[in-house]
Amino acid sequence: MSPRTLLRSLVAATAAAAALSLTACGAVTAGDSAGSSDGSFKLAPYIQQRVDDHKPMRIKLSYHDPSLAFATPISSGMKRAGKELGADVSLIGPTGGDAAKQVSEIQTLIQQKAVDGLAVSSASSDALKPVISQAYKAGIPIISFNTDNPDSQQMGFVGQDLKASGKAEAEQLLKDLKGTGKGKSVVVFSVDTGAGWSHDRFNGFKEGLVDSDLKVVGPVNVGNEPNAAYNTVESTMSGQSGVVAVAGLDCCSTTAAAKWVAQSGRADAITMGGFDLLTQTAEYIDRGVLDFTISQNPSEQGYQAVKVLYDFLTKGTEIAGVDTGAQFITRKNLDAATVED
Repeated sequence: MSPRTLLRSLVAATAAAAALSLTACGAVTAGDSAGSSDGSFKLAPYIQQRVDDHKPMRIKLSYHDPSLAFATPISSGMKRAGKELGADVSLIGPTGGDAAKQVSEIQTLIQQKAVDGLAVSSASSDALKPVISQAYKAGIPIISFNTDNPDSQQMGFVGQDLKASGKAEAEQLLKDLKGTGKGKSVVVFSVDTGAGWSHDRFNGFKEGLVDSDLKVVGPVNVGNEPNAAYNTVESTMSGQSGVVAVAGLDCCSTTAAAKWVAQSGRADAITMGGFDLLTQTAEYIDRGVLDFTISQNPSEQGYQAVKVLYDFLTKGTEIAGVDTGAQFITRKNLDAATVED
């Protein structure tokens, strides 16, 4: 199958499935930059020409904030794929998670015809939907990675099933509590409670607690700045009583909350779970402050985002999403785990 052949596929999203949903697909043929009249995908002529001329595919990963530690392993995986496949790859995006700047950067790539395949991790799902549609209509293969945009014209998603991972975190907390949480509270923190990924993960978290009588407090927004995040956690916890568990929905709220648990001297009394495996996170697990964290394999996200686009462009391989999974890291398997920064 070449990029000119018919592509119509829909893969249902489930927690265990390796393929996640395709939200936009259609007949893949060369055509003008406005796309076809029936809304199906048509590869841009300039990209088709580059494919026919066997030029290196220019694949860019637009990450919502490359300054985050989580971006480092994503970039590592991306570069590994680029070297293996002979693709020209780069990680781009706005420092600080500015959605408007991310949109502007992507629009410039589209206008300058400077990209052959694009993967986006959104600072804001709503803000990114129009530019994803713009890229699709311009004939640029586009997928999401790390953070999903299921209601957009993305052609696939590479990353963790966010809702399922949130549910898994809640279920593991209940297991670790061993029935001691009845009538008590769990406080949940996020670096960005307004982000789509945070909503998805928190909704899954609540679903995981639906049959328990554990009270959920939050999610509480802590922001990206470490000191401010810790201060928010500290002020939030000072107003709570009956807390038996704490949960972080991402890398940095996890480390901020774990720091508070450690300094409060209540590590033995509070069960804590979080996400990602930064160096600091690993240290908190080793010290017994953090009971577990869930890795979403960022290196594989970077690698697979490139490979999915490259295989579509050069081999006509059908775009199907890739679930990079949820790996639980505890003291027992910490030594074998890969730190993500």
